[in-house]
Amino acid sequence: MLIIVTSDVSTETAAGRKRLRRVAKVCESIGQRVQKSVFECRVNLMQYEDLERKLLAEINDKEDSLRLYRLIEPFDLYVKEYGNFKAVNFEGPLVV
Repeated sequence: MLIIVTSDVSTETAAGRKRLRRVAKVCESIGQRVQKSVFECRVNLMQYEDLERKLLAEINDKEDSLRLYRLIEPFDLYVKEYGNFKAVNFEGPLVV
């Protein structure tokens, strides 16, 4: 499944900036950054649950917010890209 992870982590304190880096690191370990706090991740159900658990362990639910969106297939009907960023095609060849 394809999921979109968005986060809004308070960076007013050093601890908040550290949380932001940890949240990004967790997301980048399984997906790709498509905007500053937006990540696309192609996962199975077990990876999704693990990702959710790891992210919830990093955020402060009194200061931060986290949203996970599960996109339905076929993705090409629901996801459109514009501008200079092109996402990695996980289904395509690794070497072109």
